[in-house]
Amino acid sequence: MLLALAVDRTGSGLWAASSVLYLTFVTHLSAQQIGVLLGVAGVAGIAGSPLAGRLAGRFPVRPLLIGCHLLRLVTLALVLMCDGFDALLPVVAVTYLGDRAAKTLEMLFATRTAGARRVAYQALSRSAANAGYGLGAGIAALGLAVGTGGAYRALILGNALSFLVAAVLVWRTNEPREETVEVAGAANGPRPEPQPEPLRSEPHPQPHPHPQPHPHPQPLSQSQPHPQPLSQPQRPARRASPWRDRGYLTFVLLDIPMNLDDSVLGVGLPLWLVNRTSAPHALVPVFLVINTVMVVALQISVSARAEGPRRATRAVLLYGGLMFVCCAFLAVATRGGTWVATAVLLAAALVVTLAELMRSVSSWELAVLLAPENARAEYLGVAGMSQSIQKSAGPPLLTGVVMAAGPAGWLVLGALVAGLSAVQRRACVRRLRTLAPPAAQGTARAATAP
Repeated sequence: MLLALAVDRTGSGLWAASSVLYLTFVTHLSAQQIGVLLGVAGVAGIAGSPLAGRLAGRFPVRPLLIGCHLLRLVTLALVLMCDGFDALLPVVAVTYLGDRAAKTLEMLFATRTAGARRVAYQALSRSAANAGYGLGAGIAALGLAVGTGGAYRALILGNALSFLVAAVLVWRTNEPREETVEVAGAANGPRPEPQPEPLRSEPHPQPHPHPQPHPHPQPLSQSQPHPQPLSQPQRPARRASPWRDRGYLTFVLLDIPMNLDDSVLGVGLPLWLVNRTSAPHALVPVFLVINTVMVVALQISVSARAEGPRRATRAVLLYGGLMFVCCAFLAVATRGGTWVATAVLLAAALVVTLAELMRSVSSWELAVLLAPENARAEYLGVAGMSQSIQKSAGPPLLTGVVMAAGPAGWLVLGALVAGLSAVQRRACVRRLRTLAPPAAQGTARAATAP
């Protein structure tokens, strides 16, 4: 599975490094059209996460993930045949649907396989995936150096072929059967908990042979257990639904701006470089190389330092601060010449990668900790919608509002994300305390205290 992730992300690195420039110089779309295209396609991707979570509650993850890879193979091949905005829109939309569904299924695979060690598995998977991502960005740099339409199309075709190889590798994996059956069975409701066995001294309470002298009921004693709980079977607890869980939906809603680093790195940085600075275009793949090298080198150590509720909630605050610094760098990138713009944009890429490291750990850990165990697949499917919504709202927000407002737009965006990160942390701490049993609430308060 780690090898499949690396191959998949190698193709994604090709797409991420070349897609904006491909849409700009080959299909001749404007910055606003690119933002709308990626935004509307992201709307389709919103359905990918809950759909994948719903299906994973009934079927094994492996064949579903293979289907997502093959779907994206077909749609990326169709991208090469489309030239106009209207033709590209539905094709890219279906691609985003399969992409978000695949990422949710990969997260569920990690949760079922690694169990309590999900954070370590997630760190390893992110390192492997980002190693492939960096390799793809490096290959894309060669294509961008050539700069011809044929070179751009070759990069898109390489991304499509990576899905085929990834599907073959996933087909060779073994998904744990017991975990799959347990989650699949949970889709129809939780299993009733076993009834406590009665005391051996009184296997079944018998009615008293003599009439009671007192007309009023007497207090029960240990030697006289009340027969009522044993005579009526317990009803199965109602299965938790993420759509009726306001606390979890609040977390998902606030997690949307906590994913803006993805759009800033993939859309904001390249378009800001091309349209508002004099930095060389070949710098775009370097942003992704910096991102992937740092993630590969630091993801495991950062994950180890952000495990648990206290550290995960702190990582949310760090994310907000780093995003503000990144946006400040972008705001001042237009103030100097080529060398100044290059240095400042590289610094922005470095800071936004640090923000991504904080987000990847906090979003993953909190999405699991805040979800009930008996409905985790459906809850994680809903949690994945935050990334999908960001992918739909982020590009048009950056191109139509932030970039249109100039440097001041970046400063306002950074301040908003920093403020919302504080609100997100407070909401998560409150829910963690609510979920803790009464006897453990004191420990939960200590664990989540600032």
